[in-house]
Amino acid sequence: MELILLEKVKNLGNLGDKVRVKPGYGRNYLVPHGKAVPATAANLADFEKRRAELEARHAATLATAESRRAALEGQEVTLSVNASPEGKLYGSVGPREIAEALCARGLKVEKSEVVMADGPIRSVGESTHTLALHADVVATVKVIVQAL
Repeated sequence: MELILLEKVKNLGNLGDKVRVKPGYGRNYLVPHGKAVPATAANLADFEKRRAELEARHAATLATAESRRAALEGQEVTLSVNASPEGKLYGSVGPREIAEALCARGLKVEKSEVVMADGPIRSVGESTHTLALHADVVATVKVIVQAL
């Protein structure tokens, strides 16, 4: 399936690129989320007319993400959770808890932006996690998990 990207998609391409993807990925994710349109002659002509508008929108979202990174970079969040005497958590700390803790500080973060490469936190201690604010913008936050 050939598509025209309407915004930058990580590991796929930039705004305006004509890419070939599997039909399910295009039909179920890229097109419904407004990230791409089918590469037809009509859509190609429409894209060329709207190119300046789309590039301006992309620049605005990138600037917003950069300003959010400046506010979030180096932040430290402390979470108090139930844990055993050995330091194992009764449950785990996932992206939702980290996003909620940052939101409680007045920093707007969605749980989908929290990247936990090693999976959820299951023990007491410190760890560093990344926030994917945009395809090009990443911030790091320090998460401290302590027992109640």
